[in-house]
Amino acid sequence: MRVLGISAFYHDSAAALVEDGVIRAAAQLERFSRCKHDSAFPSEAIRYCLEEAGVGLSDVDYVGFYDKPLLSFDRLFETFLGFAPRGFPSFVASMPLWVKQKVFQKQAILRELAALELGTLAPDRLLFGFHHHSHAASAFYPSPFEEAAILVMDGVGEWATTTLGVGRGSEIELLQEIRFPHSLGLLYSAFTYYLGFKVNDGEYKVMGLAPYGEPRFADVIREHLISLREDGSFRMDMRYFDYCTDLTMTNRRFDALFGGPPRRRGDPIEQRHMDLAASVQAVTAEAVRRICGGLQRATGMANLCMAGGVALNCVVNGELMREGPFDGLWVQPAAGDAGASLGIAQTISYTVGGVRRRVLDGGRDGMAGAYLGPAFSDDAVGGMLEEAGARFRRLDDSQLFSEVAEALDAEKVVGWFQGRMEFGPRALGNRSILADPRSSHMQRLLN
Repeated sequence: MRVLGISAFYHDSAAALVEDGVIRAAAQLERFSRCKHDSAFPSEAIRYCLEEAGVGLSDVDYVGFYDKPLLSFDRLFETFLGFAPRGFPSFVASMPLWVKQKVFQKQAILRELAALELGTLAPDRLLFGFHHHSHAASAFYPSPFEEAAILVMDGVGEWATTTLGVGRGSEIELLQEIRFPHSLGLLYSAFTYYLGFKVNDGEYKVMGLAPYGEPRFADVIREHLISLREDGSFRMDMRYFDYCTDLTMTNRRFDALFGGPPRRRGDPIEQRHMDLAASVQAVTAEAVRRICGGLQRATGMANLCMAGGVALNCVVNGELMREGPFDGLWVQPAAGDAGASLGIAQTISYTVGGVRRRVLDGGRDGMAGAYLGPAFSDDAVGGMLEEAGARFRRLDDSQLFSEVAEALDAEKVVGWFQGRMEFGPRALGNRSILADPRSSHMQRLLN
């Protein structure tokens, strides 16, 4: 059973190829297009996955798309009706694009696949999953656990923003969900926007800014923006947010609450901004702890698997590792929408294809260290360097390691390139920038 999974048309487009439940290849479009978070159809990523497996599209049993476009259209439409007449200009401007991207998406996908000229796919072999189920599958199926609780948290997928579930063997059961517009991911993105960073890109900057501040606005956030309940559920006060009806995340009421308009990009980062970052980080961590506590009590599971954009908050993940309530934690390395391409491919393998899920021995996961992208031989690298007119030397490992260590000690920056490319946003050693953290000016140099 060979399944190609695709995520596209929102952000972090990607493709993954699974054979009998085993991940053969996975890659994000941005690694080929060099457009960060590229949302276009992932033609080059698909081409790579098929070539890596030595097959064409005609050799694929099914192609899976990671969500239900019509449900996303339903949410967009109902949201604007619910908030009417607010946001009517945005509604009118967006409708033609929504219809094209959501209503006629199946035809668009089939057309893009045909344009690859790598074989044919019958229309009935194109299947659609649910957004949060695809995330849940990407979290549980490659994990090292026979059974585990599952937590998916992101901005929004169709209607769900937080989903709780359980995985056992080859089966996943989704138990509860919190629905749009109440969203931990969108709360964090609102502060990303307010602090002058790009939404769906700069959230890691907010997380990195948080340790430099004090969470002195945390009580304000709890009192006015989000109500956290003991069972892990939450609700947001939408009077402070504009993401339901407009092109901005926050509004003037939000500005008044925190003492001024959003920071403009390029403006200095002040202590107030650091404190805001620390505050939303603290509230997010508290919310996730409560959700996990409720999930563990409800399921009795010892282990937890996580995916969705909020699962990329490694600070929160570290707290869960240290403090529980679960004994084991596994987070999908490509926790954002890219990883959902893998989730839908494995879902089809284990459900439609009837493949039996195999858990690897020794606590290993099925992601091959997330090294699932393209690799290049020494000869290929040398040929490219010669073509570029670059100066280079070939060194054996002992020479290479010694020279790199000396360069780092001399406060130089090293680009490290080896093996297969990582799947997901984290540099895990095969595509990394190395520098000495002891240097007082290294952060500025890297930036």
